[in-house]
Amino acid sequence: MSDKMDVDSLHALKVAFSYMPKAIEVTRFEYGERYDVVLKHIETVRQILEHNGVDPEEVDGEINEDIAPNSCY
Repeated sequence: MSDKMDVDSLHALKVAFSYMPKAIEVTRFEYGERYDVVLKHIETVRQILEHNGVDPEEVDGEINEDIAPNSCY
């Protein structure tokens, strides 16, 4: 995992991540037996974003800037 992603691939990952459920939304009720797998997938994507210098908490606002709330800082 030493190489950084190219710009287009990183943008595609950001778009996909913006549609993924947030970890707090993943429940056993909704996902059943796949609960742990879904959480691992979310964490894997978060790690790749961080490795590429992207704050996962800021991705949704970047991808959906037309509907993102204004920053308070």
